[in-house]
Amino acid sequence: AMLDPDRGLSLTIARIVQRLKGSSLHSQLERQARVSLHKPEIKLESLKEDIKDFLKTSGWEKKLQNAVYSELNVFPSPCHPAAPPEHMKEPLAYMRKAQGSWEKRILKSLNSMCTELSIPLAQKRPVSEQKELLNKWNEMGTDEPDLSLFRPVYAPKDFLEVLMNLRNPNYENGEQPSFRSHLGLIQVPLKVKDIPELKEEFSELSLNIGQLGIDDSAQVPPEFFENEHVRVGQKVLAEQDSAAAQQYVRQGCPTALRADLWALILNISNQSEDILYYEQLKSNVIQHDLLVDSLIYKDVKLTASNDDYYFVFEDYLYQVLLCFSRDTSVLEHFNYSSATPPKSYIQGKLGMEEYAVFYPPNGVIPFHGFSMYVAPLCFLYHEPSKLYQIFREMYVRFFFRLHSISSHPSGIVSLCLLFETLLQTHLPQLFYHLREIGAQPLRISFKWMVRAFSGYLATDQLLLLWDRILGYNSLEILAVLAAAVFAFRAVNLMEVTSLAAAE
Repeated sequence: AMLDPDRGLSLTIARIVQRLKGSSLHSQLERQARVSLHKPEIKLESLKEDIKDFLKTSGWEKKLQNAVYSELNVFPSPCHPAAPPEHMKEPLAYMRKAQGSWEKRILKSLNSMCTELSIPLAQKRPVSEQKELLNKWNEMGTDEPDLSLFRPVYAPKDFLEVLMNLRNPNYENGEQPSFRSHLGLIQVPLKVKDIPELKEEFSELSLNIGQLGIDDSAQVPPEFFENEHVRVGQKVLAEQDSAAAQQYVRQGCPTALRADLWALILNISNQSEDILYYEQLKSNVIQHDLLVDSLIYKDVKLTASNDDYYFVFEDYLYQVLLCFSRDTSVLEHFNYSSATPPKSYIQGKLGMEEYAVFYPPNGVIPFHGFSMYVAPLCFLYHEPSKLYQIFREMYVRFFFRLHSISSHPSGIVSLCLLFETLLQTHLPQLFYHLREIGAQPLRISFKWMVRAFSGYLATDQLLLLWDRILGYNSLEILAVLAAAVFAFRAVNLMEVTSLAAAE
């Protein structure tokens, strides 16, 4: 049921006010307002207006606008008051159920690894080990622990198998013939955009609009477009307006401005309290040893360390991912994610709720390739606490959707369906051909999408792609790109006769 717009708006406002009340911005604004009382231009008879004007001219109003904009971008629009709370997480019951049983599988895999290796999920590090870790914090990559016994909890292809088996129980009798003609691997009827709708959604990507990364290398003297685009970008940064920055990056970011523009869109300022928070996470890593640390370590070794672009950032990746696993503020995103953080019980207290803890503390169990979400950001941010915050924000806005089962338009199920539908509709011969030879296109493109193409595109291209994810606040562009790659290679693909050759 849809809310009437006024009711929806007032709920949204109430929620944002509630969320900002606990923020450091709220206390800073109060402090600024108090300070302003001593200024000569502030008169008692027009106190309210004068303070408002002061907050406007001193830049605080912009900061507040950006914070509100950030909330609007992250949180879903409010449900109908009569809707049960789990609808906020995922409105379709069969999706919630599938996600739940997938989580049980992951946890089982993690627990059986614990039992096999007889390693606890968490333990305090001996003091000597703490000192050692602190000393080598900036060169953890040089350490070569024996990780041969550890294996990733799951890989993208295991996850794809689960998505292929998703069914909507209401359609089992095949009463919806139109959907039955979908020949892809994904067999759930979700609404995905067609080309006209995508054209409208991504209107700034139309062929008559300049794009950085393409038009700066065209036959036209590129400096016209590029210089103008850089000039506008500098202006957007000077204005410090998140919404303007988000609109701007839809045409791509100039390399020199990207780090600042992304931080502005994600509303990250890296203030002293953020740096302090990061230091607290770090000290938690130093003090406690978690089983997921070894999984993170192994993942970096298996992926980023072997990548020509990213191996130099190995130490950054350990720092960010180890801190991330301890960050309980990440738990907040489970309010609007179909997933639920896994729980573990203190030894000997199995099944007793009061002894249950979230494990890992941030509720996110890394899978094979997880560290590739962080790697590209290392090109942009060299200050660990800032790199950390940018990654965390990218994760709770976007990346979590790529490894959880939901009906959200940016969720991986919708992306797979959008990819298959685009291909089946616009390149039917290619689609049938690949299907016939046992090379279902999704088997090839799934890992690209799950990793948001990280590790599959050269970094400069990847960052131009992520510009658009941020600019449109959506992951749908990943499915469009995946389909475009097949279109681009269609002639060659029509010749292949096996999955391996297609790959």
